[in-house]
Amino acid sequence: MENLNLYIKSHFSDSIDIKTKILNDNGMISLIKEASLKVINAYKNGNKTLLAGNGGSAADAQHIAGEFVSRFYFDRPGIASIALSTDTSILTAIGNDYGYENLFARQVQAQGVSGDVFIGISTSGNSKNILKALEICKEKGILSIGLTGASGAMNELCDYCIKVPSTCTPRIQEAHILIGHIICAIVEEELFGKGFDCKL
Repeated sequence: MENLNLYIKSHFSDSIDIKTKILNDNGMISLIKEASLKVINAYKNGNKTLLAGNGGSAADAQHIAGEFVSRFYFDRPGIASIALSTDTSILTAIGNDYGYENLFARQVQAQGVSGDVFIGISTSGNSKNILKALEICKEKGILSIGLTGASGAMNELCDYCIKVPSTCTPRIQEAHILIGHIICAIVEEELFGKGFDCKL
């Protein structure tokens, strides 16, 4: 049982270490700030966010979209956000007709317009369907934000690529949702300005 206790603590410790690295990286903090300001600008101009990911990253995309559309810290009007991993008819139609690698590109092509923001999430940075969606973003003038790990091809395609300094999928995902929450908080506060009170 003592070894199991140490094992549990090691997970907390590893997660804290990754977040501490981000906390102490002024470049990363500035990148998160700049990405947040771009999302704010899109919303102020009447645009929306589109989010996509696979597996756990799909859940993160849906989670962040839910915070935008419903609420985060306080009651306010909903803001437009679409998670591209939620409509089974669209997903299966595209997967069947065009292949899984076009799952998100087709939706961005159909639903995205210039001025929107696409947030692509991939722990490896190499998810083919995210990379193809990023290519469509460039064609359509849709600003792109990537959430990824320490490496991967997304860095070359995103306007803003936020790279968590890790190659461990669970640790990357834990940082991704925290970064997503920070972006939601900044956007909500700037658009509606009621402040928040989140006590431990």
